[in-house]
Amino acid sequence: MLQNRWFVVIGAVLIQLNLGAIYAWSVFTPALTAAGWTKVDTQIVFAVGLATFALVMVFSGRKMASWGPRNMAMLGGILLGCGYILAGLKGGGTDFWGVCLGVGLIGGAGIGLGYVVPIAVGMRWFPDRKGLITGLAVAGFGFGALAWIKIAGAPYNLIKSVGLDNTFIYYGIIFAVLTIIGALPMRMPPAGWAPKGYVAPANTAGSGGDSFTVGGMLSTYQFYMIFLTFTFSAGAGLMAVGLMKLFPMEALKATGFSPEEAGAIAGTAMAVFFSLANGIGRIVWGILSDSLGRKRSIVIMVVLQGVLFLSFPMMAGVPYLLYLGATLIGFNFGGNFALFPAITSDMFGNKTVAQNYPLVFLSYGVGGIVFPILGGKLGDMKDFPLAFSICGIACLVGALCTAITKPPVLKKA
Repeated sequence: MLQNRWFVVIGAVLIQLNLGAIYAWSVFTPALTAAGWTKVDTQIVFAVGLATFALVMVFSGRKMASWGPRNMAMLGGILLGCGYILAGLKGGGTDFWGVCLGVGLIGGAGIGLGYVVPIAVGMRWFPDRKGLITGLAVAGFGFGALAWIKIAGAPYNLIKSVGLDNTFIYYGIIFAVLTIIGALPMRMPPAGWAPKGYVAPANTAGSGGDSFTVGGMLSTYQFYMIFLTFTFSAGAGLMAVGLMKLFPMEALKATGFSPEEAGAIAGTAMAVFFSLANGIGRIVWGILSDSLGRKRSIVIMVVLQGVLFLSFPMMAGVPYLLYLGATLIGFNFGGNFALFPAITSDMFGNKTVAQNYPLVFLSYGVGGIVFPILGGKLGDMKDFPLAFSICGIACLVGALCTAITKPPVLKKA
């Protein structure tokens, strides 16, 4: 019996809610810095998680056909959960190597195994709405951060109530259980299936009809232009994830707010405005790209992000401007994860997106190493504005890379 394709969407969102735990990392950083960690220490764990996530995703894309998407997602949830449990057990949740191994390496591997599943399965069930379904499939990743931040921090204050170690352990159990449930409908449609009334577009360059192999994709200049754009755009956003609370706290205190007031305002900017917009942006940019086109949507989004990063140092010390900046940066950052899988599918083939997109997504790992550590280092040097300015310029360069990119033509044997 053919399952209702909307069950795939429900399962995808549930999986991604848990995998989005990595974006809740900033809620743990104040407790870790209070325990003696440097800002760079906190960003190293975050960077390890992002890099592992991206590298393992390449492996999962190649193995998904033989392992099966359901099994792949379940294994990812188990690894993610075990990583957080290990972090809580090792050193009371504040041991650097225990947290780096658990949350960064093992947890990042779990995210890498699970992340590509909802995207690849969703595109096969919804060839008629690729932008929309990709946006929905990854929206949970952004909304998950909001939920886990609010539970661990204000208003529910799980960290204060049970301690950092138990928070890691409780989260690990929840992540594993919910991801396994979400994995249940993750299976591909039967060969030759198509939605009622769907007519495949003409097989022209950029339509998604061609099927580039990994080697074929890597031989095109288009891959490298997309890779650079994603590196700069995602890397800038990832630095903001790690610093969206620390930098505004300092900027607000410099303008006369008390440490308590600054912490509350900055926490709201990250936990509510950035995180909520991150999830919404994935859906809205996905929908817009179905009408505007993927390339045009990426250029508009990344240019806007560059301008926002250049302006953010002037916004961070004023609450209403901070909330506006956090909202727009989160909105554009979320759009990356709807637009880049879809443009990979358009340019290099719908059928091979599970194998090709993880290579494009390595740019996320590159950006996740370079930009958060750069931000942490400049933060320790008391120069957060320079970090945001560098990211703003990088985004403008990335937008230019995509603007000059034309669809590749598959060479027939």
